[in-house]
Amino acid sequence: MNGHTNPRTAALLSVSDVHVAYGKVEAVRAVSLDVADNEIVTIVGANGAGKSTLLNAIMGILPLKGTAAFAGQDIAPLDIEDRVAAGLSLVPEHRELFATMNVEDNLQLGAFRIAKSKAAAAFERVYHLFPRLKERRKQLAGTLSGGEQQMLAMGRALMGTPKLLMLDEPSLGLAPIIVADIFRIIGELRANGVSVLLVEQNARAALEIADRAYVMELGEFILSGPAREIAANARVAASYLGFQHEGASGI
Repeated sequence: MNGHTNPRTAALLSVSDVHVAYGKVEAVRAVSLDVADNEIVTIVGANGAGKSTLLNAIMGILPLKGTAAFAGQDIAPLDIEDRVAAGLSLVPEHRELFATMNVEDNLQLGAFRIAKSKAAAAFERVYHLFPRLKERRKQLAGTLSGGEQQMLAMGRALMGTPKLLMLDEPSLGLAPIIVADIFRIIGELRANGVSVLLVEQNARAALEIADRAYVMELGEFILSGPAREIAANARVAASYLGFQHEGASGI
């Protein structure tokens, strides 16, 4: 699982010494992170640790201090639309769908940056990943189940053919069978050349699918490394996996 390109030599996303503040309150402190091509990286930690804040800052929703580069380009001066055009996309925790528009129209909104000639192929790709969306393409987004709405939010982001998809709590509130489906699709994205930066409260599922992981507490990374090693860490197992890992090592 962890045999992908070394991110140190081929970082698609690289952020260094990042600080993010809400007024005078610093929510993220001195964080450095990278994601390589065809890699799934997860950030695990308790609610309020700063995980979503970091994703929002990378996307340009919140201002950050520090350096942030994507595909070799400094993205600090770019607005959100230009970051999307560069190949960076975020599926926010609350999905932010247009409830009174149908599935197809919500997806169409995700294609605003690509040529009309490529939109048909984008629809085909999304419908292949999410057959249920094709079945419900004329249904209003607000009438979909929670799992279907998550699929739609991911599909809308994928319509712009991103190189890196950032997912903020994709399993939140979903039944286990739907969570398994979502994580299977995340694995397929990597196989299709889309890197993933995943913030997920289901640390067990996230660490099973990820190549590498960062553990965040109180706005800082306290641990990072191959996901398999992070999952075997005694403190991580006790704090985030809900059990004492047999034979787990300390930090």
